[in-house]
Amino acid sequence: MRWVRENGGLAVTDVEPVVDGISSTGGTPLVVAEQVGGEPARALGVIHLKDVVKAGMRERFDEMRRMGIRTVMITGDNPRTAKAIADEAGVDDFLAEAKPEDKLALIRKEQEGGRLVAMTGDGTNDAPALAQADVGVSMNTGTSAAKEAGNMVDLDSDPTKLIEIVEIGKQLLITRGALTTFSIANDIAKYFAIIPAMFAAVYPSLDAMNIMRLHSPASAITSAIIFNALIIIALIPLALRGVRYRPSSASQLLTRNLLIYGLGGIVAPFIGIKLIDLLVVQFLPGM
Repeated sequence: MRWVRENGGLAVTDVEPVVDGISSTGGTPLVVAEQVGGEPARALGVIHLKDVVKAGMRERFDEMRRMGIRTVMITGDNPRTAKAIADEAGVDDFLAEAKPEDKLALIRKEQEGGRLVAMTGDGTNDAPALAQADVGVSMNTGTSAAKEAGNMVDLDSDPTKLIEIVEIGKQLLITRGALTTFSIANDIAKYFAIIPAMFAAVYPSLDAMNIMRLHSPASAITSAIIFNALIIIALIPLALRGVRYRPSSASQLLTRNLLIYGLGGIVAPFIGIKLIDLLVVQFLPGM
């Protein structure tokens, strides 16, 4: 309509309501106009363009929200259309009428705030933002410039694949953290269990710490070695399969890992070494 007015035409009263109605439902109105010779321009009609939100997108964005990820839709559409699509898809925020430099500026602003930013895009105008983002995911249906700018290409062209990327990354971190936490707790508990039994005869004051009452220093060392070998075998499937990830915040993940693998790493040696010590003494009476 701006072009019509700039070229001497008058706003058609029937067009404005149609344009507003299309925008409010998440569509993009495209006004068709013409100018013949030196005559004023005139509007001929309105084409309704509509981006179809894929089924299940709202649920996927809800899952991202549970993972502590804030989603922002960046689009070149007008604010009214952008808001309607954002509400329909369930994203947290949106930036309308965005140019390539606006996308780039938004990502830099988020990064300056100490946040990790992932970006999905398929157009040439997305390339600068994809290159700037910490993780840039280009759609397989996108332009060559977008594919070259991103860190990876999604063959299915599904923007919500970010969930799988985040899940894999978090599962790797959680598994590494779980194994490290368990190993440290396990070593502390293991040495706390066997050292008093080994040196109680030399240092009688350590007898008060010998809460497990292992049979002898020899059986304590043997039990610890056997337990250590068994626990390594037990942890191999966990290291290969990884810790199962459930969408939750970082604090919830930390609490869960400390309870399961930290506390488990402390309790397991006391129970395991004591049971092995009883079996060693039973089958090897000379220990």
